[in-house]
Amino acid sequence: MIEISDLTKTYGGRPVLDGLDLTLGPGITGLLGPNGAGKTTLLRCLATTLAPDGGAVRAFGLDPGVPMQRTALRRRLGYLPQDPGFYPHFTAFDLVDYVAILKELTDRRQRHAEVRRVLAEVELTGQSRTKVRKLSGGMRQRLALAQALLGEPDLLILDEPTVGLDPEQRMLFRALVSRLGEDRTVVLSTHQTEDVAALCERVIVLRDGRVAFDGTPGELAGVAAGQVWLSDEAPAGARVFWRTADGRYRVLGGPPPGADVTPPGVEDGYLMLIGEVTA
Repeated sequence: MIEISDLTKTYGGRPVLDGLDLTLGPGITGLLGPNGAGKTTLLRCLATTLAPDGGAVRAFGLDPGVPMQRTALRRRLGYLPQDPGFYPHFTAFDLVDYVAILKELTDRRQRHAEVRRVLAEVELTGQSRTKVRKLSGGMRQRLALAQALLGEPDLLILDEPTVGLDPEQRMLFRALVSRLGEDRTVVLSTHQTEDVAALCERVIVLRDGRVAFDGTPGELAGVAAGQVWLSDEAPAGARVFWRTADGRYRVLGGPPPGADVTPPGVEDGYLMLIGEVTA
């Protein structure tokens, strides 16, 4: 169990996390929010790479504010940051091996077996001897995920993990993360609402450093219930609409009398919630 209480963090006098309270348990929790909402800051606090200005984080009964407990917590978590910053001249194998050493996997034979395991999990076995600079963007993202999986972490923190992945790679990612979420805590921050709808049992929306929504993807979609409609012509005055493949317009917000209302999705509810559209 991860407990976050009254968490605060300020940059340049502006509160990025503003008295945040959350409890996270096993399963996959999706984290949504506009840019600047505090998602990455929260994940960095969870990953012990950033100390909050106030409040507390407790994970598995451990306090990252206490050095020895922080080290113990780091042994139990895997972290994929938004910008991994890999060494371009390392091979894929050597890079993950280096991270494994930092994670105190000291037995060389066992460590190399673990490196091979996580590379296989993300289907990079064939690229293990390829230098990072020669990997595609999607392969680098999978490499970042591989290092986060070292040591079978109890807490997996993923910041924008599907950036650069093609549809086949995204399907692989979803299959892998859904399996991992069966017996551990996964926190997934993303701008891809389709990933949240496909993977997450719970979704939290942050806005201005506070929790604006906490519920299931279905409940988030329900925020836009009765507010999504179809039109044969471009709607005058509507703020959010687009022309669909069948030539009709899908419109979000304020349906006129007799409009052809259609069921909302997670993205619709999210846009309504953060105020991009008004009812």
